[in-house]
Amino acid sequence: MSELPTGWTIRRPTLDDVPAILEMVHASDIAAVGEPDFTLDEVREELTGPNTDMSRDSWVALDATGRIVGWAYPRNPTGKARDFIEVYVWPEIGLAVQRPLLDLILRRMPERAAELGHQVYAVRAAAIPNETVYIEALGDAGFTFLKQHARMQMPLDGVSPVAPEPPAGVVVRPVRIDDEAETRRFHAVIEESFQDSDHPAMAYQDWREQYEAESGVAFDEWFVAEVDGVIAGALQSGGSGGDEENDEGWVKFLAVLRPYRKRGVGEALLRRAFATYAANGRAKAGLGVDLANPTDAASLYRKVGMTPLYQANVYQTTVTAA
Repeated sequence: MSELPTGWTIRRPTLDDVPAILEMVHASDIAAVGEPDFTLDEVREELTGPNTDMSRDSWVALDATGRIVGWAYPRNPTGKARDFIEVYVWPEIGLAVQRPLLDLILRRMPERAAELGHQVYAVRAAAIPNETVYIEALGDAGFTFLKQHARMQMPLDGVSPVAPEPPAGVVVRPVRIDDEAETRRFHAVIEESFQDSDHPAMAYQDWREQYEAESGVAFDEWFVAEVDGVIAGALQSGGSGGDEENDEGWVKFLAVLRPYRKRGVGEALLRRAFATYAANGRAKAGLGVDLANPTDAASLYRKVGMTPLYQANVYQTTVTAA
């Protein structure tokens, strides 16, 4: 591991560190994209999420004054053969710990691969194109460019709390979250719709445990679209995206089954979600989109008024199990 500046240290995080970690992450976000894109709840969730043990998987770096200036952690809620690593550092000040943190978390990846039962393990990381120092560090660590991801957003001022009528034959309504058969179908529509994309499959029980552990979930913002009585589309909202004031409605998944695409189902789901977000007092709507998605979902998002807040490069390498 690279040497640290005199008096600087790296240790495991605790939940008491969450506010200081968030302060550092916000400084990093503002430098990279112009505004903060993380919340206290999200820091806690990343430290304690499925298949994450902060006593083994995460590190924080502190400068000589004891201030947290870096944080590294993995994310693999599905337990599949793909991990996503994040290394945040305080702009400029924390660059000295960027490579040491990256080294530590990459050394952990072969162990995680073995623990999760995978001989070959994909490891991904993302960087805003202006984060040239981090991109260089990823390249030196063996990562290569894979694709781009966009964080999209739109203001909701002027959006009516009453959604426009969907196309003929399409009915959009809230999901019946207490109906297990319907929630299973809701989940199945998401999984089936993303089979032709880079989406990591998730079993129903794992998906359910994940959303039950999330904070700020409003089930009145989850919708299904029926076409001639058949559930053909689903929209799952998340908490607040990255907005600390909870004024952003977050589209976590928008899914339409292949036979029902190009019929206005996805747009009807989005417009119903936007109307509900507005009725719930949210100021904006946001989502993330894989720009390599074969359905060209980004075109639909632009059509309904969303624009990219920023784009991020996604990089990948592979490791073998320890």
